[in-house]
Amino acid sequence: MLAQADISSANWVVFVLSILFFLALDLGVFHRRAHVVRFHEALIWTSVWVSVTLVSAFVVAPLTVDSWGRRETEEFLTGYLTELSLSMDNVFVIALIFTYFGVPLQYQHRVLFWGILGALIMRGLMIGLGVALISRFNWMLYLLGGFLVVTGFKMAFAAEEEVDPEKNLAIRLARKLFPVSSAFDGQSFTTRLAGRLALTPLALVLLMVETTDLIFALDSIPAIFGITQNAFIIFTSNVFAILGLRSMYFALAGAIEYFRFLKVGLSVVLVFIGIKMLLQPHGARAEKPLWFQMEIPTTISLAIVAGIIVIAIMASILVAWLNRRQGPPDTPADGGPQAA
Repeated sequence: MLAQADISSANWVVFVLSILFFLALDLGVFHRRAHVVRFHEALIWTSVWVSVTLVSAFVVAPLTVDSWGRRETEEFLTGYLTELSLSMDNVFVIALIFTYFGVPLQYQHRVLFWGILGALIMRGLMIGLGVALISRFNWMLYLLGGFLVVTGFKMAFAAEEEVDPEKNLAIRLARKLFPVSSAFDGQSFTTRLAGRLALTPLALVLLMVETTDLIFALDSIPAIFGITQNAFIIFTSNVFAILGLRSMYFALAGAIEYFRFLKVGLSVVLVFIGIKMLLQPHGARAEKPLWFQMEIPTTISLAIVAGIIVIAIMASILVAWLNRRQGPPDTPADGGPQAA
């Protein structure tokens, strides 16, 4: 049997402190002043976070974690790719939220920064709870597998997302507990309204982003449990994917038309991982699996997940390119007025 990575308390402490350092550097140095994040800046930061992730998987982890081998690297990369792909769907929902509330471009980075920080805390708690439950009740993996299959099919046939703050419980509760100003006050989340502390619309946007991420986490975290039950790998792959979400948003938010089939691809990924969890023997079944149970190697899982996402994106780009080439269906060839 392959040796399992020995994750020490020091590994956890060093990783968390490193992430906090980079977050402080991001907000305190690189984005100290509110400004509009342009496409080229977002592309650079996306490349930086992807590079940091790959270096961590192939260099840092093998050098600092005992018994970290090829299997752990493959599980990390599969978890990272899965979470990153699911986060891309979240990107477009965030774009709808910003548009609905009319958030100025220069304030969007601040919302995403604190939103992602909150997401890391929420996901950390969810991962810790999930690991504790699964280590005690292995049969829960079968329930999660069934949940992912059902979720995948629902995602494939679900209607397009709509933003409706009145249906958001956190937004309704915030409005009942605090007065809310009608105008933004710079990049502040609070302001003074008739001498009282009040929330700005930016605070409501942050609440909406946080609750939206919580909903997405209910899909993505069970999916990663289908890849590995190693808490350190699950948490670190989630963290790196979420940290790259901000720059990914500014790079992709204006290119929704090039990802029209992404949701279909993500639904297929969820169904595949769900089936993988249902087929893989867990607990007592690991010693005496049933005839229909099998373990799909992580290498194959990584290739399948990557292949599904690449096909979905390439198909989206091809259809968008063909539509652009054909032009508007009712536009005359000579550019003159349409015929009556």
